[in-house]
Amino acid sequence: MTARGAGRRLAGRAWVAGVAVLAVLAMACAGEERGPAAAPEPGVRVASFNFPESRLMAEVYAQALEDEGVPVVREFDLGPRELVVPALRQDLVDVVPEYLGTAYTVAEPGTSIEGEDAAEVHRRLAAAVEPWGVRVLAPADAQNQNGLAVTRATAERRGLRQVSDLAPVADRLVLGGPPECPDRRYCLVGLRDVYGLRFASFVPLVGSDLVRRALEDGVVDVGVLFTTDGALAGDELVLLADDGGLQPVENLVPLVREEVLAGAGGERVATALDEVSRRLTTANLRFLNWRVAVAGNEPAQEARG
Repeated sequence: MTARGAGRRLAGRAWVAGVAVLAVLAMACAGEERGPAAAPEPGVRVASFNFPESRLMAEVYAQALEDEGVPVVREFDLGPRELVVPALRQDLVDVVPEYLGTAYTVAEPGTSIEGEDAAEVHRRLAAAVEPWGVRVLAPADAQNQNGLAVTRATAERRGLRQVSDLAPVADRLVLGGPPECPDRRYCLVGLRDVYGLRFASFVPLVGSDLVRRALEDGVVDVGVLFTTDGALAGDELVLLADDGGLQPVENLVPLVREEVLAGAGGERVATALDEVSRRLTTANLRFLNWRVAVAGNEPAQEARG
């Protein structure tokens, strides 16, 4: 999400520096070896970012392609967006599961998409990445946005169904979320500007597991969670509707190298990925995340299901 990508920039730069050093050492060592270098493994290179939902979706894409007879090379856990996007631009990977709003703001920094629908953001993103030799396929209905969740008991006691319902009671409630939330437009800043929410206090919590635990233990009253978080698949937590339209559209969408789609088998690639997007909803992605993150099942098994 917008918050998801921005928080990793510093770590990403350090990681890039480390990769560069390792690459130089690897080339030096390769020069001392005898014999020809191994040829790259043939197949469509499906990549993921280094967070669980991205790995899961990359596995879904990979299996869908294999079902169409397309050979696949898995390049999962490459790192944050600061590494994966350049890899896509430089033809080091071919397919990446992305999110419309975040992908567009990365491709066109400094632009705003507030209030724009998925079709308009898709059009803008397609125009932005076309010079990279990248095409944007059909987006899914599934979206992963920032959301506010409360326990079911809190929702029933205070009559909470949507974010605006918090306005009369926010000054008596504690908000928990990622440490960067107070400075982010799509977190506490926007909640104040759009909804007029002034919480009693804010508790920084690193990771959705801590947010869920803090909600369950009563440490916080309201928690910031992604809308596809697996914990929201159960009955214990209630996701409040973003009735003020604060969050930008974040539909899952495949970004694919143009030469893959134009080459032999390109039609099968588009067909397979479009079929995934046609079937994928926020509810079933949330359930898949629950099966992996909460129930502990293997991503490859759940992707097949």
